[in-house]
Amino acid sequence: MLQNIGIPGLILILVIALIIFGPSKLPEIGKAFGSTLREFKKSTRELVADDEQEDKKKLKDEKII
Repeated sequence: MLQNIGIPGLILILVIALIIFGPSKLPEIGKAFGSTLREFKKSTRELVADDEQEDKKKLKDEKII
């Protein structure tokens, strides 16, 4: 869905955001969105790493038995 936006769509979204929030609030919103996205990615990586560790432990336990 987001693959079909293109440059004109992005410009339209930016103009609407400027109208709604104003130029003074837009950097704050971008910073908050970036930090939220960073935290989400970090949590996702941790979950995947924990899942991989559990899988390795199960395989190790199966080989011992």
